[in-house]
Amino acid sequence: MATIRCFEDIKSWQRSRELVREIYAISKTGKFAQDFSLRDQIRRAAVSILSNIAEGYERGGKKEFIQFLYVAKGSCAETRSQLYVALDQEYLSPEQFDSLSELCKTVSKLLAGMIEYLKKTSFEGMKFKSETVVAEHDVHEEYSE
Repeated sequence: MATIRCFEDIKSWQRSRELVREIYAISKTGKFAQDFSLRDQIRRAAVSILSNIAEGYERGGKKEFIQFLYVAKGSCAETRSQLYVALDQEYLSPEQFDSLSELCKTVSKLLAGMIEYLKKTSFEGMKFKSETVVAEHDVHEEYSE
């Protein structure tokens, strides 16, 4: 388990940032770059993953964080679904698809692990605790890869 002091410490945020980098790189080349609708939609979906992780964390409450993690998980599934469209249109090679799809699955598993951990913990979030109590209670990320 890792201690989380800011959203950038969250493993699922880090991996989703990697996913966004790869989605942007692959979607700015060839025929993919010319399919403005799909290109923009898959980029928005991928960006939504890390944005919702960050926003949920910064809200300061466990229930809100969990809600935003579920939204991020949904955006991860949307991104993966759109990868199938890109594959079917031959914008991606099967190898590119497999790599990106596996990264989506990894992010989704990390998010699921974080959600399950948060559901079990008694810590309700930073906005419900005094500064002294927050400093003594580290939020941890539990996940499986």
